[in-house]
Amino acid sequence: MSNGLVHVIDDDEAMRQSLEFLLDTAGYAARTYESAPQFLQHLKTLEPGCILTDVRMPEMSGLDLVRRLKAEGVSLPVIVLTGHGDVPLAVEAMKAGVKDFLEKPFNDEVLLAAVAAALDSNEEAQRQEAERQRFETMLASLSPREKDVLHGVVAGKPNKVIAMELGISPRTVEVYRANVMTKTGAGSLSDLVRMALLARF
Repeated sequence: MSNGLVHVIDDDEAMRQSLEFLLDTAGYAARTYESAPQFLQHLKTLEPGCILTDVRMPEMSGLDLVRRLKAEGVSLPVIVLTGHGDVPLAVEAMKAGVKDFLEKPFNDEVLLAAVAAALDSNEEAQRQEAERQRFETMLASLSPREKDVLHGVVAGKPNKVIAMELGISPRTVEVYRANVMTKTGAGSLSDLVRMALLARF
């Protein structure tokens, strides 16, 4: 069971209580908010997890909330709950980046599966971000010439072509490549390329 917090946003008190009870019974920690603006007040101290929000709410819709979160750089996965007539809104929300949408009345098991998938994707995203930062630090330790060689390698150019473009010998390119492999700890060329792409090199 993931230990991420489920942030439940719904203006309907009965729905909030029902969702909190369901999540609690399934072993998830939940925190409820009666409106999107109330939830936004907690952005600075937001605990990791996922967001479960109604799409139609009086002060700010779930869709507007998703857009606001994106603008604020909040990357928690969002699941949108929608009434029968709100499917076009939910589709729009999907395009805006929500993880999933569920139509009311929803099956409890379907909702819990969506929450589990959202929390798993969040953990994977956090792991990837940590890995990206680690790679960026490694690549930052390369000398300018080593970076030039790495750019050539990532572009799929043979040593001879990289050597010609940089005005150095193919043997020197090999030395730089070996240095790059050592400094980054890459076990293979594919490892090195994956590293560079993940670090947006």
